[in-house]
Amino acid sequence: MSSYIRNQAGASWTMFPVELKYAIVRLLDDQQDVHNFSQTSRESYALCIPSLFKNVNLRNREALRTFLTNVPVSYGRHTRTLAVCTAFADAGVTASNGPISEALAELLGRCTQLDRLDLKLVNSVRPSIISSFQKLEHLRELAISNCGDENTHPLSERLVVSIAASLPKLSRLTLDRVARSAMHAPELVGCSSFVPVCTGDEDVPAHPIFGTDLSLPILLRLPTLRYLRIRDTHLGDAAWSTTTQHACPIEVLDLGSCYFESPEFNRMCTERIIGNIGNMVDEFSVNTPLQSDTYDFTQSVCTPLKRLRKVHLTPLLPVENVVSTLTTLSGSPVEQLSVSCHEDDVDDVCDALKDFLALRGERPDALYPHLKEIEVQTVGDDLESVKASMKLPVMSELPVNSVKVERPAAVTELLCPLPCLARSARDM
Repeated sequence: MSSYIRNQAGASWTMFPVELKYAIVRLLDDQQDVHNFSQTSRESYALCIPSLFKNVNLRNREALRTFLTNVPVSYGRHTRTLAVCTAFADAGVTASNGPISEALAELLGRCTQLDRLDLKLVNSVRPSIISSFQKLEHLRELAISNCGDENTHPLSERLVVSIAASLPKLSRLTLDRVARSAMHAPELVGCSSFVPVCTGDEDVPAHPIFGTDLSLPILLRLPTLRYLRIRDTHLGDAAWSTTTQHACPIEVLDLGSCYFESPEFNRMCTERIIGNIGNMVDEFSVNTPLQSDTYDFTQSVCTPLKRLRKVHLTPLLPVENVVSTLTTLSGSPVEQLSVSCHEDDVDDVCDALKDFLALRGERPDALYPHLKEIEVQTVGDDLESVKASMKLPVMSELPVNSVKVERPAAVTELLCPLPCLARSARDM
């Protein structure tokens, strides 16, 4: 009887139309379930190919070459999320950028339907790769970071700006450790702060719209860009304060600091950018202390960030500057406040938030009257893994002594990259 049932079940499955089989496979949420199902038969594997190669993560240069050698070219059209690191599995090995540029160009030529792309480059790539990005008509999220030595292998701002400007639907951009170009920042060449500067990048071709001006502030002119995150990058270009935004401006802004410069210089850079585009920003991440008496633009406008709804304070912001920074942004209609800090700083951060709430209780109508929630997240030393979170309800009439700050009972491991790439379906 049992064998009859199995035979009937097998016969029923073979009778299903292909469209229904694909729909069933798409309902498998767990990647391990997809893998297990793909191993049951040749037909099952063929049905699972779109799911198996939807998210691809190539962890090193060897994995990239293995993928190009062994995976059929036609499978690339199924990939929607792609993460690539060009570092060698052996950290001590180095090589030129020529072969890796060709390999990346071949990979992008296969994966033309990408929605998200995360590139971690241990060495810069040749400008010839820009043409490969021009074919990614569906790409909306791009992250580029330099995971190598900035001094010996800088990643040119001209290259990354040209790449971003070649993507017609780019809405989210994350840049980490991008070097200024000597063409746009000659004053940094040989300066005492030892800021990494990229020389010899004159071979980056002129853009059809922006020409040879491919400095970082040009990103403000990208018509589709809504989310901009720049970390560990020198933001001292004066053009940040003069570059005019497109009619559809950036809504989410996350600016980091340059560790080759002083905190005062980084603060000035952040304030310069806010002074130019802050009026249209809806969400803002703060990495450097802000002070209202130092804002150049506060003289002409009473509310620097008129549309600001969400504020995030990162672990890079000193605890002693939490209250003053929040006070600086008090003129904005902030509804949500999130704070990330290291585990050792949780008590100090909570004390600072209590002081802020005490100050807010004295001026409930003027200081964050729309605030609904404060979220505190503790992060690991690598600033990548969020280990816990807690939320504090905030009400204007809430007395200070009733605010409770408690550690969460459960610690949950979460991954927090930007842009948020889905977990890899094809780890190599």
